[in-house]
Amino acid sequence: MIIGEIRRYLRDNNSIRVSRSLRDTAYKAISARETLTKKNQKEPTVGEIAESLNLPKEDIVLALDAIQSPVSLYEPVYSEGGDALYVVDQISDKKNREERWVENLSLNEAIHRLPDREKNIVHLRFFEGKTQMEVAEEIHISQAQVSRLEKSALKSMRNYLN
Repeated sequence: MIIGEIRRYLRDNNSIRVSRSLRDTAYKAISARETLTKKNQKEPTVGEIAESLNLPKEDIVLALDAIQSPVSLYEPVYSEGGDALYVVDQISDKKNREERWVENLSLNEAIHRLPDREKNIVHLRFFEGKTQMEVAEEIHISQAQVSRLEKSALKSMRNYLN
């Protein structure tokens, strides 16, 4: 009874509601993964786990994803010399790339005052929705340099607009 109450508490007080059946499938998949790892002395594939449970691969992947804890967009992924790389920096913004919402704002003059390199970074990041890593690859510099130049450009623009 105590174990049941603990499970109910953990299930009901999670930050994201996941159905009991999906959660059960995930726990069965984790258990099967451990069993198969011990048996075969190697990490099993999703297909092997699905086969051992007689479930489709998609159900296993969905269940395992559902029980993952949510991560903040501002969670540091990598830090080198003080400049952290956050989850949000790794996400492309397809909606704003399509709408080109920044073009409609009165930031054009502030952008035009930037040096060409910073102007290019601002365009790639905010008009095309590219990540810092994508920008770094495109202009052949490190992600840390993109981060520094982006911060500098935004500070310059903010100072001009104030």
